[in-house]
Amino acid sequence: AQVVESGGGLVHTGGSLRLSCAASDVSFALYHMSWYRQIPGKARELVASISNDGGNTEYLDSVKGRFSISRDNVKEMIYLQMNSLRPEDTAVYYCNAKFGTSDYWGQGTPVTVSS
Repeated sequence: AQVVESGGGLVHTGGSLRLSCAASDVSFALYHMSWYRQIPGKARELVASISNDGGNTEYLDSVKGRFSISRDNVKEMIYLQMNSLRPEDTAVYYCNAKFGTSDYWGQGTPVTVSS
């Protein structure tokens, strides 16, 4: 299985980015999908997650109302729409696919928010 993120980049405070994640060689519709982020020297933290059918989502408190996770089970993609970005959102963002004991990570996409 392969999980590949894209869409990271440099943006000014208050700007927006949309991250995408493609999962291949998995039964995508079975997988619980999540976005994590990590700053060097700190633990990876869960930013947002979405159930396999898209019916349930959860968010880190600091991103509620600014970020939105979604999925397209036909295209086998998930997305993270990030609005009103802040410098503290700067991190490498990782996509995670989990089902049972299967647990896959992408290589990460960097997001930098300048003040």
